[in-house]
Amino acid sequence: MRILGIDHGDARIGLALSDEAGTIAAPLQIVRHTARAADAQTVARLAAEHGAERIVVGLPTDSEGQIGPQARKVQRWAEALAEATGIAIEFWDESFTSEGVAALRRARHARAKRRSEPLDAEAAALILQNYLDAHRTP
Repeated sequence: MRILGIDHGDARIGLALSDEAGTIAAPLQIVRHTARAADAQTVARLAAEHGAERIVVGLPTDSEGQIGPQARKVQRWAEALAEATGIAIEFWDESFTSEGVAALRRARHARAKRRSEPLDAEAAALILQNYLDAHRTP
């Protein structure tokens, strides 16, 4: 089952896709934010094109794990996406994913140009991979 992972930000929406077995996540692309409904339609089209059967959206909680204004904004957008796709949305804690991707880039000794590129699709892949790992059956 293919699963679409999403890192929703104010300017960009990072997308990642799992393999058919649902074990490995890979960055897919970045969608530039325009408007809630338009973004939901764009992501819904991409989900259909790639055969996604489940969608996991990173939820940005605060330092105490509570839902704040940014998380509520993501939840409202996810509602629009669920309506556009007909696919149930699952939320997954996205704490420190962008920082994790930046650290991975530094550890890989990525060139400065690569380190300055948007992290959104890679952050979506990290969110999705964390979700897949937590739901892996032994």
